[in-house]
Amino acid sequence: MPNLPDVVAWSIPAFVLLTVIEMISVRIHPDEDAAGYAAKDAATSVGMGLGSLVLDLLWKIPIVAVYTAIHELTPLRVPFLWWTVPLMLLAQDFFYYWSHRGHHVVRILWACHVVHHSSRKFNLTTALRQPWTTLTVWPFYVPLVALGVHPAALAFCSSVNLVYQFWIHTERIGRLPRVFEFVFNTPSHHRVHHASQGGYLDRNFGGILIVWDRLFGSFTAETERPVYGLTKNINTFNPIKVATHEYVAIVNDLKMARSWRERAGRLFRGPGWQPAPAPRQPAEETVVA
Repeated sequence: MPNLPDVVAWSIPAFVLLTVIEMISVRIHPDEDAAGYAAKDAATSVGMGLGSLVLDLLWKIPIVAVYTAIHELTPLRVPFLWWTVPLMLLAQDFFYYWSHRGHHVVRILWACHVVHHSSRKFNLTTALRQPWTTLTVWPFYVPLVALGVHPAALAFCSSVNLVYQFWIHTERIGRLPRVFEFVFNTPSHHRVHHASQGGYLDRNFGGILIVWDRLFGSFTAETERPVYGLTKNINTFNPIKVATHEYVAIVNDLKMARSWRERAGRLFRGPGWQPAPAPRQPAEETVVA
């Protein structure tokens, strides 16, 4: 394997520059209907991003160990060549789609991903609002490693995917040319993904490409202006609470669960799942003497 660059680290200066440009743009040409910026919210997003960089180093230790073991066991090998890199990027984006979709529809996975959706703003700092518990992501990419993709190559492709998604977290870019909108994930598509309206919930999971959503029935075009945040917002800028609030909610729900079936539902059903209400007991008949 060649010594691959750290795409995220190389992109940090561009992240900073583009964010400053967006802030100045919002200040000079404000859009009264847009979510815009708020100092505390932006600071929380940046803090979550910095925290994820540190904690991801810890999570990578067991993940790399598992991936390396799988790669050593499989006889398959995918070389890192000019023509295989686009194929690996395409495959990684496909599995990213299913990872992202899974983290929206399984509550214990949502507890990780909900961090990224917790802001009521939508700007380039929102892209930095990353979870601190990404240990739930690695199983979705096991097939790629088992097919012979080197763990370092997978990390490179994942970094490219992450960097691509930075620029789509903005309200300053409207619709792009139709061909581009049809194939790629864009700010318009991603605004839908971050919206909390019923018709926009759990839509547009793609990373680089939006074609997966079109193929698997999860695409919705932007029509009405999105309202960002969660269906039940958390009203805090405390990074620790932002990172852990859904885990706390799950623990509380498990404590109050009436059965093992309900406990399983609280963990593995969707975030909004509720058990069926207990059947009403028939009222006792009053006997008249």
